[in-house]
Amino acid sequence: MQLVEVTTPELAEAFLKVQIQLYKNDPNYIRPLDKDIHSVFDPAKNKLLRDGEAIRWVLKDAQGKLIGRVAAFINKKTVNASEQPTGGMGFFDCINDQQAANILLDACKNWLQERGMEAMDGPINFGDRDKWWGLLIDGFHKPNYGMHYNYPYYQGLLENYGFGLYFKQYTYYRKVNDPLPQKYNDKAERILADKAYRFRHMDKKDLAKYTEDFREVYNKGWAKHEGVKPMSEAQAASIMKTLKPVIDERIMWFAYYNNEAVGFFIAIPELNRLFRYVNGNMNLWGKLKFAFHRWRGACKTMYGIVFGITPEHQSKGVEAAMIVEAGKLIQGNPSIPYEDLQMNWIGDFNPKMMHLVEQIGGRIYKTHATFRYLFDRTKEFKRMPLIK
Repeated sequence: MQLVEVTTPELAEAFLKVQIQLYKNDPNYIRPLDKDIHSVFDPAKNKLLRDGEAIRWVLKDAQGKLIGRVAAFINKKTVNASEQPTGGMGFFDCINDQQAANILLDACKNWLQERGMEAMDGPINFGDRDKWWGLLIDGFHKPNYGMHYNYPYYQGLLENYGFGLYFKQYTYYRKVNDPLPQKYNDKAERILADKAYRFRHMDKKDLAKYTEDFREVYNKGWAKHEGVKPMSEAQAASIMKTLKPVIDERIMWFAYYNNEAVGFFIAIPELNRLFRYVNGNMNLWGKLKFAFHRWRGACKTMYGIVFGITPEHQSKGVEAAMIVEAGKLIQGNPSIPYEDLQMNWIGDFNPKMMHLVEQIGGRIYKTHATFRYLFDRTKEFKRMPLIK
């Protein structure tokens, strides 16, 4: 077997082809957009490359056939978020062969060790946690946009190498029109009776205001998590700019207390229900196919990207009130096409959020997992600490 570093445009294309070849007969596989993968390793697109480092390899067998790929990276913003300097391993794809997997994973370990790392997490993204993060270990359904899909045997390849489970990531599911539990409605009514609280969906004509509201709530609720940094105004604007072409105002909701943003539920149409038709390429023909299938209503699933309440307003019923208000508009509305709701992954280190989603009838639909490998094999392995 031959390990080849990706150093040319041709090898960058080979990096994409590994996955395409491995999954060509899997009916659940949806090819990611080529541009999304390329942009992770493009210094002009990924600002983390200004200070961080990334490398890619493809693996070939004796006949020159592509049989695996992997990437390693160092994110300077999060490298010291754990007890030891920790790098990343991601975009791991491989045939069902432990020797091949070991070659790929050894390459990552050696490269990271040479740069002072003492552990690696994987498979993760060289960027935010909302994309390409975690290994699918249960619920092998069609992947949501930006979520990793893989064969079940991948878990064995990583565990046999020595990776330990760092945390699980749950994608929840419910039918849009299923009624909310009465207890949940009662909880919501107490908040809805308080005139200091208001709930409304996004208005794209005032996108800048909602972008700042989103950033403020996010920073109060998420910046305390391990490996999560406060979001800047520029980052928030970039996120909303990316989402703008697919925003459906009716499924993006905000909660306010005395006119201050205290919560949000951000959902979009589940884009992979449309991207499945473009075969990874958003050229002119791909854009036309995307627009056509969106027009004909091919997307019946809404995807909850993020859901949160600021700490001082948690456990009061604010989240219930926001969901009840949203349901008044969405449920049973013939102009809103969504039948299913999937919610972006929630880590098992966040039991409060898991409980909240389960209260509204969500059930675990898919399970991804982030694994960690300590280079010092005598060091005690610790799981991700729970959020108190």
